[in-house]
Amino acid sequence: METKPVYVVSDIHLGAVPPATERAFRGFLDHAAVHASSLLINGDLFDFWFEYRHVILAEHYRVVAKLKDVVEAGVPVSFVGGNHDAWAGPFLRDEVGITLYDGPVEMDLGGRRTLVAHGDGVGRGDLKYRALKRMIRNPVTVGAFRALHPDWGRRIAGLASTTEHKADTGDQAARGRAAFIESWAMEQLRARPEIDLVLAGHAHVAQRTEVAPGRWYVNSGDWLRTFDYVVLPPGGGAPEPRAWPPAA
Repeated sequence: METKPVYVVSDIHLGAVPPATERAFRGFLDHAAVHASSLLINGDLFDFWFEYRHVILAEHYRVVAKLKDVVEAGVPVSFVGGNHDAWAGPFLRDEVGITLYDGPVEMDLGGRRTLVAHGDGVGRGDLKYRALKRMIRNPVTVGAFRALHPDWGRRIAGLASTTEHKADTGDQAARGRAAFIESWAMEQLRARPEIDLVLAGHAHVAQRTEVAPGRWYVNSGDWLRTFDYVVLPPGGGAPEPRAWPPAA
């Protein structure tokens, strides 16, 4: 029986956060490599990630190398693409050793049957984004973007991102996104009694709600302001929302 917990984190938005946030996250990865049985990254690890054939963005090399260290320490790392980093591919999978998923996806986490979704486009919200999502994940669009020089691709992504605005203002729209995602999660738990836990991110609002005894909806928050993560104890105990660094 596994004696270490599963760690869950999302919405770090590396590349759009201060260097201190990246340093803190690398410290979190060092901690996970020792204390976690596995690590699930539920989307938007990067504010922009696109796998070119022979280029990796310089701003992310430290964290990518640290993720490789976590995998080599024997801690499996899973990654569900978010709306900022849905284009993960062979480099992260084959060179770094991360297991990639295109959510929503079911998996077993610490003895819990879990439905995992980053949260973009689920439920009845994000109507404009759902249309955009179909376009930006279309193979024709991806091929056209790959044809751009990486410097231009990074610049376009930076212009399109609203992450810095969310960090500065607290993003009032986050509450609306949180409500849509929570409603979707509740629907899933009601309709599917075999599911013990629904995990999401995207809302930038940490949440833990016990819908029925032993059945939970959990949103893993973000690293724009509060450095949130979630610990899933082995054997199916209650999910534990935490903030990095741990209390002494």
